[in-house]
Amino acid sequence: MLKQYYYEGVIEAGCDEAGRGCLAGSVYAAAVILPPDYVNEDLNDSKQLTDRRRKMLREQIERDAVAWAVGIVTPEEIDQINILNASILAMHRALDQLKVRPEAVIVDGNRFKPYTPPLPKGAKPLPHTCIVKGDGKYLSIAAASILAKTYRDDYMDRLAEEYPQYDWLSNKGYPTKKHREAIRQYGITPYHRKTFKPLPDPPQRERELEIPF
Repeated sequence: MLKQYYYEGVIEAGCDEAGRGCLAGSVYAAAVILPPDYVNEDLNDSKQLTDRRRKMLREQIERDAVAWAVGIVTPEEIDQINILNASILAMHRALDQLKVRPEAVIVDGNRFKPYTPPLPKGAKPLPHTCIVKGDGKYLSIAAASILAKTYRDDYMDRLAEEYPQYDWLSNKGYPTKKHREAIRQYGITPYHRKTFKPLPDPPQRERELEIPF
């Protein structure tokens, strides 16, 4: 069972992103505020779940959450500000959309920028904590990882209808062998991140492509 909260006695939002290491597509992030004492033994890091289980849990999260939202940063923006900044911006955009204002933020990973709510005017940055592998430790981060992953997968499935040759239905924009071969054969699309370079063959694994912060 994952932990219910990091900050005790405050309204806490969990954040996570999806699509950071992809060659194509927007990066998505979600922010989720769960009820106090929320229990859901099925919640876990989205990467540990099947697609069917993630979709089922998305319905539960959206039904049960006090508030949830998804933020998006486009490939064009990624090329302008780099993927790390874009991932953080997507989380900020998700937080901006929450219908209930959080009082603290917990984030999957080890990098984040202080978040200041848009309202009220003159608000101060919220306390935040980065938690490595937090999507496997805290319920709200796990919930955010599931929303970010499923909404981004749906988006990539729509793009795959327009560009089927890149196999986005299967790879969701990650640098698989088939994806890289399609880039060599057909070039890039308007949805590709122009500042990202395909990995050399054969890939040791699908790893994240970092651009210096």
